[in-house]
Formats: sequence, structure tokens, C-alpha cells
Amino acid sequence: MTTQPYLNIENVVKQFGQFTALKQISLSIEKGEFVCFLGPSGCGKTTLLRAIAGLDLPTSGVISQDGNDTTFLPPEKRDFGIVFQSYALFPNLTVQENIAIGLKNQGMPTKEALEKVDEWLETIGLPTSGQKFPNQLSGGQQQRVALARALALSPGLLLLDEPLSALDAKVRTHLRDEICQLQRKLGITTIMVTHDQDEALTMADRIVVMNHGVIEQVGTPEEIYQQPATRFVAEFVGSMNFIETSVVSDTQVRIGESLIAKPELDNMVLKSGDYLDIAVRPEQLHFVTDYRNAIPVKVAGVEFLGAFCRVECRLQDANPEKLIYVDMPVRLSKELKLTRGDIRYIGFEPQGLRGYAKHASAKLNKAA
Repeated sequence: MTTQPYLNIENVVKQFGQFTALKQISLSIEKGEFVCFLGPSGCGKTTLLRAIAGLDLPTSGVISQDGNDTTFLPPEKRDFGIVFQSYALFPNLTVQENIAIGLKNQGMPTKEALEKVDEWLETIGLPTSGQKFPNQLSGGQQQRVALARALALSPGLLLLDEPLSALDAKVRTHLRDEICQLQRKLGITTIMVTHDQDEALTMADRIVVMNHGVIEQVGTPEEIYQQPATRFVAEFVGSMNFIETSVVSDTQVRIGESLIAKPELDNMVLKSGDYLDIAVRPEQLHFVTDYRNAIPVKVAGVEFLGAFCRVECRLQDANPEKLIYVDMPVRLSKELKLTRGDIRYIGFEPQGLRGYAKHASAKLNKAA
């Protein structure tokens, strides 16, 4: 017996005049899942969220929630709560009134509504703020109130449209953890739109990576990071080195002026004559003392990033603009005494390497 997904999106297309914002999007989301729509500005992630909410009806396709076709239902007939980047609180109402307004609109008696508001104020850690107005609260506190307002109606689906992007880094990290804990406690199916990779990687059960109105990959954070299905995902999520490589024989490849043993790639079999980019994360590269199967590089700089050091390297006799990044613990960086101008050797980790066909417009490096 197969159970139906809680939210099902089939072949959804959204056009704005001649522009197609969503191209045949299909996606299933299970009850209780936390899913992030991740992608750059203009990729279609917010358009898809608005189609699910009924704020922008799709041009074609079907959206169903809990077995009911909601494709063209008005927002007020749908079972969701939504939190926007801008908080969207009523400035002339107190915190208590902001949270209670939806409950009262649903016909809940005032006494019962206020009791429920008190419970939510306790839940979001603002038990004494009910009589304050939004402008008396910090950004993080206002976003908590917006979250409580959305959840007070006990919706089946919670939609979060870049809810943390207006907050400073420390508040953002704290609220990120709070949202995750609350979502797990309530078991509410949640979709969050974000362009922030760290948010998606730390919060989501599954990530939907979007680009130009299509889904590039759907997977767990580990799958998205370790097994990017397309070059776009490899470039967009995390830092990735793309190292120009040519296969010169059944056993060797050429990188720069060096010949090394042909590596095993997770996603393709290398054949003699192939010309490709090997995609390797900065933490998958290591400085080595055994030169026999390594690539000589010149150290261009060492960047201290708190938890680790990022070493910028240049391939010998290669494009001088192109850098290869190697990430390592600070302790190891000190032990190696790396200095700008040093000639060192780097080697690959044997597992987890991927390859992508060469194309001229690709960015060869992407820093975090």
C-alpha cells in the first residue's frame, strides 16, 4: 500500500507574459518534512512557494495538499501559515493582538484566543511582550511573533519566505536553531525559501536546488553537498575547485604540466582523449611530501577563517588568474609553515571526486 505524499506538485508551469518562471516543476513532500527551496535570485523558488500558497496561481499543472486539489483555490481556503522576510506585522496592533487576529477571524472566543496567544508567547520565549508594539521589538523578536502568528492557527503547512535574511548573523543562527526545534516538536510540514546555503544545509531534511525555473537536484543536505548532480549544483553549493584535466592514456591524466594516475570519479568513467574539469572540494585536497602522484603548486596566499585556514594555490604553468583552494586545520597550517611563493605539492582524496564536461563559460573556482 502506497501512502500519498502530503504535498504533491505535478508539472507546474508559471508564465508572466513571455517569461516562464517555472518550467514543468514536479515535486512530492512528505508529512512532517522540512524542505528548503535553494537557489540564486530569479531562479523561481519564491514563485513556486507563492503558487503553493495561492498568491500566484500557476499557468498549468496540479498542486494537491493532503489529498485535496488546491491548484486554483484562493489563499484563504488553503491550510497554511506563512512568514515573510519583512515580518508583515500590523504596526498599530500589540504583539498579543497580532497573534490573536487570525484566531478571532476564525471565530474563536476572545478569552480562548488570548489563552492560546499566551501559550505561543511562552513557546517563542517572549512571555512578557504581549502588550508591546512591533517597533518596540528587535528584528529577531518580530520574526518570532510572525512565526507564532502563522502557527497559532495550527496549519497543516508552514511556508517561510526568506524569514531570516533581514537579520544579523548571530540572531539568524540562533533563530535558525529555534525554528528547527519548533518544527520538530510540532511535526509540521515546512517549506522554506532561501538563497543561503548554510541555512539550507543545516535546517532541511531535503533541499530542492533550483535554477532558471527548473529543479536541478533534490536530495538530503549530504547528497547535495557530496554528490552534486549537475555542474550548477557543484558551483552553487559550498566551495568547489574545478581543475582542468585531460585524459592522456588508460592510466594517466594531465593536470597543468603534471601527469598523475587516473583518478576514480563517482559520476563518470574517464576515457583516453577526454577533456574535463575534476570537481574537488577544498577540504578534499592535501599537501603531500610524496611527489610521485601529486601536483606542484605555488602558494599564493593563506587566509585565516577562524575554524580553518584556506590556502590559495596556483598551478605551475597554468592560467595565472586561476586559483585552487585547499582547506586545512589551523594547527596543520602552522606546522607546514606555508608562505606565499612556496612551491608545494597537493594530492586528491581518492573518494568523492566528480567530473563535469568542459565548457567555456563555467566559473573555474568559486570561493565560499
